[in-house]
Amino acid sequence: MRVVLADDSVLLREGIARLLEEAGLEVVAQAGDAGDLLRKVNAHRPDVAVVDVRMPPTHTDEGLKAAAEIRERWPETGVLVLSQFVEEAYAVELLAGDAGGIGYLLKDRVADLERFVEAVRRVGQGGSALDPEVVARLLGRHRRDDPLAELTPRERDVLELMAEGRSNHAIAEGLVVTDRAVEKHVTSIFGKLGLPPTQDDHRRVLAVLTYLQA
Repeated sequence: MRVVLADDSVLLREGIARLLEEAGLEVVAQAGDAGDLLRKVNAHRPDVAVVDVRMPPTHTDEGLKAAAEIRERWPETGVLVLSQFVEEAYAVELLAGDAGGIGYLLKDRVADLERFVEAVRRVGQGGSALDPEVVARLLGRHRRDDPLAELTPRERDVLELMAEGRSNHAIAEGLVVTDRAVEKHVTSIFGKLGLPPTQDDHRRVLAVLTYLQA
């Protein structure tokens, strides 16, 4: 899997590059700002771009804007956005379109090498990878007409893990239940949320997240 990294901190960027390469991924290019990131994605067409939300010159949302442009111009390239803090507005904006090949993680997660590499691979393969804290924020948003009101506590647990990009089997292991039990919960969740059936696991995650963002 081929990766382009973008972060204005050379030390952090080099550290992430080394971690990914030791895990068997190929870091084909690095960038220190959004403009350079776009040029290198265009040149290398990587499987995934790992992008810091805040980049020069204003250190606000340059990385997020670049991520959106990558998704528009090179949809075959997945984008994993890294953020220092949970910024709910940025997460919602990032997920406003097709969430296949999209990830949003806190930088602290990089320290958990196994899960970080798993997230990079998942996004590069067209899946989604969302930080548990981001998911919790989205699930905890209160609205006048809450579509989650009908869900049982266990269904909420399943939905949260689905939103993180977990497979049914991984959810079953995490909740210590059978795969069949998870399948029943998933079916019930989609029924209560009024979401159409689909054979694509990533599309179902997108549908849930899009509904939560409304």
